[in-house]
Amino acid sequence: MKRIIVLLFGFMLLPEVSNAQCAMCRAVLESGDNTAVAEGVNNGIVYLMAIPYILVGVVFYFVYKKMK
Repeated sequence: MKRIIVLLFGFMLLPEVSNAQCAMCRAVLESGDNTAVAEGVNNGIVYLMAIPYILVGVVFYFVYKKMK
């Protein structure tokens, strides 16, 4: 338990680790000249956004079929 707490505080104190997961990546990449990288990041954002909705839809479908 102490080990987990120490690791948690260690990650909080390392801003370089948390900067890699910023929400503004799309805006920053679109303003640059490298459009291939920006397109890849945008596609990744769409996939990450769509997958939870698809999973929830599948779960609700099976629940609906089970209740019917």
